[in-house]
Amino acid sequence: MLIRKEQDLDPLQTEVFDIMVGFEIEEQNKRKQHASRRLLEARRAIERRREEKQLATFIDEDCWFETDD
Repeated sequence: MLIRKEQDLDPLQTEVFDIMVGFEIEEQNKRKQHASRRLLEARRAIERRREEKQLATFIDEDCWFETDD
């Protein structure tokens, strides 16, 4: 909806306009939150993978499963 500055709106038009703008802002915020959540999950997955690799290397280097007979 394009509204000119010179155009006076009645209270109903103003309320509808505010609702539409508010809805758009809410949708944008939801999209941003979803993107942030996905990014955080990806970072956590990368960190977990790095930790697993470090632990696997540590366990392999120490030969924990070998026995001294």
